[in-house]
Amino acid sequence: MNTVLEKFGHISSQLTVEQYIFICIFVLFIIFLLYIYSLRQTKKKLRVTLDNNIKVFQKAFDISDDAILILSDKNQVVYANNTLARLLQLNPNFLSKILKTEVQIKVKKNWMGLDTFIEENRTGPKEQVRSYPRSILKISANDEIPVNVYLDTVVIGMPDDILCDVVTIQNLSKEKELSSAHFSHQLTNLPNQLQAYHDLPAFFSKAHLEKNKLALILMHIDNFSMLRSIIGHEQANDVLKKFANYLQTVSSGFNISVYHTFDNHFLLTVTNLHSIEEVRTFVEDIQKKLASFYKMEDVNLHLTVSAGIGIYPDSGNVRKLLDNAYKALSMAEKEGDGKIHIFIPEQFDANYDELRLHSDMQGALNNGEFEVYYQPVIKVKNEEIVGAEALIRWKHPQYGLIPPDVFISLMEKTGFIIKLGQYVLDEVLKQQKRWELFKFKQVEVSINVSMVEINTGEFVQHVERKLGEHQVGPELIKFEITEGIAMLNEAETVKDFLALKKLGVGISLDDFGTGYTSFGYLKKFPADNLKIDKSLVDYILTNEEDQRIVKAIIELAHTMGMKIVVEGIENRQMVDMIASFGCDYMQGYYFSKPLPVFEFQKLLR
Repeated sequence: MNTVLEKFGHISSQLTVEQYIFICIFVLFIIFLLYIYSLRQTKKKLRVTLDNNIKVFQKAFDISDDAILILSDKNQVVYANNTLARLLQLNPNFLSKILKTEVQIKVKKNWMGLDTFIEENRTGPKEQVRSYPRSILKISANDEIPVNVYLDTVVIGMPDDILCDVVTIQNLSKEKELSSAHFSHQLTNLPNQLQAYHDLPAFFSKAHLEKNKLALILMHIDNFSMLRSIIGHEQANDVLKKFANYLQTVSSGFNISVYHTFDNHFLLTVTNLHSIEEVRTFVEDIQKKLASFYKMEDVNLHLTVSAGIGIYPDSGNVRKLLDNAYKALSMAEKEGDGKIHIFIPEQFDANYDELRLHSDMQGALNNGEFEVYYQPVIKVKNEEIVGAEALIRWKHPQYGLIPPDVFISLMEKTGFIIKLGQYVLDEVLKQQKRWELFKFKQVEVSINVSMVEINTGEFVQHVERKLGEHQVGPELIKFEITEGIAMLNEAETVKDFLALKKLGVGISLDDFGTGYTSFGYLKKFPADNLKIDKSLVDYILTNEEDQRIVKAIIELAHTMGMKIVVEGIENRQMVDMIASFGCDYMQGYYFSKPLPVFEFQKLLR
């Protein structure tokens, strides 16, 4: 090291002052050049990075649904994304050109050129973004677009700092389309239930202020699920579309709005109504037309509609008018197909609150409010009790004894009928065991069964398990299913009842004569008994046609090896007449009304 320093000192000592200064300057120059080169490289890298970032942002802006425009203080286009170029129909070489467009904008109530609007509404660099919601752009005479417009100002170095306007235009057309789709039924394009809820307050206010009648008509095509299963999904949709078009046609020119609320349900609002009969006649005309308006392969489909109507002020105040229309529709459905029901408060005051009943069901089962009653079945030859029908009763703490036709249909809708059916079976089997232990006369007890119970897929297994659990012979119980319900799902019903038959349980086809059972189906159905419906014997003493029908049913059943039970026997004359037709068993108030078990078993002694 010392040697190197000595050499350097030796060389330095040989240089003149001028040479030494020159070398120092040269070294500093080289260092400066290296520094400049380094700066340029760094700047170049920054420029590449910045250009790449700008390209990324440009791509992001170009795929944006919002139109973005940047203008210099001289109104020259600094940047416009693809959406804006398409919206304003700019020429390809629009950059650095002064913005010139014939596009008009309407803000509030005033129309002006878009370029004029931007120039007159420029913001300062420290001002907040200005927004102009729900404006309208007119691209051409027939092309108007709802938009939101936002104006802002930014400082851009180019290379000197300049103020630039940033204009963002948000196209609301798609939002409008989505909103329209949201409030329209997908199949028929009619306004849907959401739109109805949106429109009804205005109808209510108008009716209240003008003291006019307003009607809400709820309609649905009867048995539509069954119809869909028969004619197929596509044809069923065609029925709905044609019905929707028909409702629009008959409503045009009147103060009527039509809504497709869901599936096969429609709502019509009728304003400026003069009388209740006016709206009833309108619905009746629709029913008449519907009976033959749809053809499928040259065959007219016979369709019916049920309708529930709420009318202001006759049906109550406007706030509950829709609810009352739904109540009226429910009543119409209970009365049968093709019925019209108008909500009249006095008629509904005595009715049961279905929501209250629904919420009370489980508690009623736990609290022992349900009770099985027994109505005797009499053998015609000796008029002795040979059986009974188990009938459920509900002793409600508020309503008292509720008739089964009130709560059974509600339980079938909610599925609670399954639990209730299991309860009835348990109670009947327990009672059969008690009668056996206390040496009462052993009689067969019939239990009504619903398709809801059968469709669980576990009904037969449950019956078999309960028979074993209570140690009761299967010949002591019989299941009754109504003719109409049995026809809803023929194959499944026959299969399950054949399985019950193998257990040794009796089968009865109830309410026979009110449905459309074919002879072929009757041959397949494993029934021991046919029960002739009460409606066929109510006027049998005077109606010869009913007499012929009952005789024919009895002869048919006997031919097929079945026994006949006739319901609704009210007097001795009916007993004598029906006995003369060869009937096997009878049931009715002439012999006994349905009784609590402690009263019924007195008859068995």
